[in-house]
Amino acid sequence: MEQENISRWVEQIAKQFSLQTKNVKSVVSLLHEGATVPFLSRYRKEMTGSMDEVMITNIRDRIEQLQELDARREAIINSVEKQGNLSLELMQAIVSAETLAQLEDIYLPYKPKRKTRASVAREKGLEPLAKRIFDQEKFDIEEGAKSFIDTTKGVNDFDEVLAGARDIIAEWVSENLQVRKAIRDLFWQEGVMVSSVLKGKEKEGQKYKDYFDWTESISKTPSHRLLAMRRAEKEGILGLDISPPEAIALHAMERQLISKENAASEQVKLAIADSYKRLLKPSMETEIRMQSKMKADDDAIKVFADNLRELMLAAPLGQKNVLALDPGFRTGCKLVCLDRQGKLLHHDTIFPNEPQRDTAASAASVKSLCEQFNIEAISIGNGTAGRETESFVRSIGLSHKIIIVMVNESGASVYSASDVAREEFPDKDITVRGAVSIGRRLMDPLAELVKIDAKSIGVGQYQHDVDQFKLKSGLDDTVIRCVNSVGVEVNTASKELLSYVSGLSPALARNIVEFRNQHGPFKNRHALMNVPRLGEKIFEQAAGFLRIHEAENPLDASAVHPESYSIVQQMADDLGCAVKDLMTSGDLRKQLDLKKYVTEKVGLPTLSDIIVELEKPGRDPRKKFEVFSFTEGINTISDLKLGMRLPGIVTNVTKFGAFIDIGVHQDGLVHISHLKDEFVKDPQEVVTVQQKVMVTVTEVDIPRKRIGLSMKRDPFAQGETPAKPTPVHRKKNTKSKTPQKANEKELSMEEKLAMLVNKFKK
Repeated sequence: MEQENISRWVEQIAKQFSLQTKNVKSVVSLLHEGATVPFLSRYRKEMTGSMDEVMITNIRDRIEQLQELDARREAIINSVEKQGNLSLELMQAIVSAETLAQLEDIYLPYKPKRKTRASVAREKGLEPLAKRIFDQEKFDIEEGAKSFIDTTKGVNDFDEVLAGARDIIAEWVSENLQVRKAIRDLFWQEGVMVSSVLKGKEKEGQKYKDYFDWTESISKTPSHRLLAMRRAEKEGILGLDISPPEAIALHAMERQLISKENAASEQVKLAIADSYKRLLKPSMETEIRMQSKMKADDDAIKVFADNLRELMLAAPLGQKNVLALDPGFRTGCKLVCLDRQGKLLHHDTIFPNEPQRDTAASAASVKSLCEQFNIEAISIGNGTAGRETESFVRSIGLSHKIIIVMVNESGASVYSASDVAREEFPDKDITVRGAVSIGRRLMDPLAELVKIDAKSIGVGQYQHDVDQFKLKSGLDDTVIRCVNSVGVEVNTASKELLSYVSGLSPALARNIVEFRNQHGPFKNRHALMNVPRLGEKIFEQAAGFLRIHEAENPLDASAVHPESYSIVQQMADDLGCAVKDLMTSGDLRKQLDLKKYVTEKVGLPTLSDIIVELEKPGRDPRKKFEVFSFTEGINTISDLKLGMRLPGIVTNVTKFGAFIDIGVHQDGLVHISHLKDEFVKDPQEVVTVQQKVMVTVTEVDIPRKRIGLSMKRDPFAQGETPAKPTPVHRKKNTKSKTPQKANEKELSMEEKLAMLVNKFKK
């Protein structure tokens, strides 16, 4: 990166995010040198101004955008220069453009074009006449046009002359910077998305029935609805159109371009109308489609990432001997026993459910294995036959000390068929691998979920419709953030988990595991430097996030970075105690004057973090595990009755509500309007994935397998039912009359149009 560009980018970013220029400069510089986001947010607070991971990620992403913008800027300058059209004024305009849209608008008149109606008219020599008309001179157009009739050039009469001149003017209009900006703003302010079912697609597109006749402001269309309609359009079910009222658009253009009232201006008006319909509207609709899709993608990816974070940071049971069951009916339930480190000790199949229903033998097997392997917890997948299997396990009289938990098994089948699973269990079939994953998820959700492609975990909305590169980047950032916030025990972690640690690549993670297998457990953090290709720079980035709980130095089990060990040792020396004493005694820590340890590189933010870490070294930020169970006897959707009050677990949060698992094999929906008694703007402000909630059943549609739920205190007050998404207005309702206030009259179409024109003028 050139220094001049970096300085310019730093100024732009500091202004955009209201940050100190020096802090932004430090972040940009450190990122360029290879520092990671987790490392900067945790261990370089003095340099970043204590920015969190979200802000540092924003800066990183914005730098990439500005690099792309400058690359396009340079390409445009080179193109215009080769044409011999690069003036000082044009150069300044290109350099000062702040967005890609502005840049492309400036470049449009110089952009190489295929043959157009305007270029054909120029070849016929009609540009001088077009200029006179566009300048709106007062002259006899008929007389002026006659001199341009030339049959040898294909201009045969007066009408063809004027049509050609208007084609040239239409292109000028469509390339006018001010006009394009005004129409772009108008599309966002007054643009309406209209969807309609394509002829003959009514039956095939029933799942999109709500959008068969839909009209909504594009600026207010939520991401999930936009993505759904775009998917339907792609599948050939719906036709979509996005545009503002045409009369408003033409008025806005004429207001900018019409300066006189004469015959020439009338021709310009005709050219403006043609320019809008043929050139500007399609161009702007394409642009708005792309930008609205990008915004919807960002919203959907954020929802997915937030849900993924909650799922990955779900409370771990911890190291327990676990018996895990992957439930099934016809093929039985695959059973595995795992030790406290998650190692597979035994696997089998039992048949407690229909059609075999061999409950006696199944019960005997489970009891025997629980005793043989000293089982402390039983993990049951929540898929097909999950509730039936849970009921069976609870009914066989196991010790009350054994915890029985249903686990979300989303993505377990993906793991079982993956290269990771095949490498770990090459001689086991996919059913065994899936059961192992279910058991390990109970012990440590984060350590197990990192082995699965995040897109397969199923906590997003329309994840297959969004930009896949951006989705992967966003989810990877989330996983990295989760892993590094918890920390990783280097002597037991899988290479998949290690690969998400700050500074470590998959190759380095593999090297660490291989080194550990060959030489035994790492005795201290500095021993990591013996791993092939793990140099000082990588050690700096990774060491603070790696834990060694059996190390001689107790700080190796904490989040205190090795670069700060000397500071902690100095603190201990000043108090005449050992480092371990400093970690166990709050009274000793209170005696410290942190200002005494401030240096040029280490300030109070880092020192404060050290003290917090000494108080609870290596603490796990995740919540404490709580046992949860569904209501007994409610196993299928047919068991549900209106008004039932049931416990549930949030499985997914979207912009329109939350999906809740109540133990009937089909998640119910709490619409956003039923999350609280008060108005809710964003469901994620109320609920999170894995949260335990109480809900009331408000709708049961067995044929369509739909369950409506509510978290309101009295969901049936005043005859309430779960609200469904409704359009801002439907086309079929636009002509219907609604009750009006006594002093309100019915507005005519002309009056409504005038109101819209006045609104745009303001």
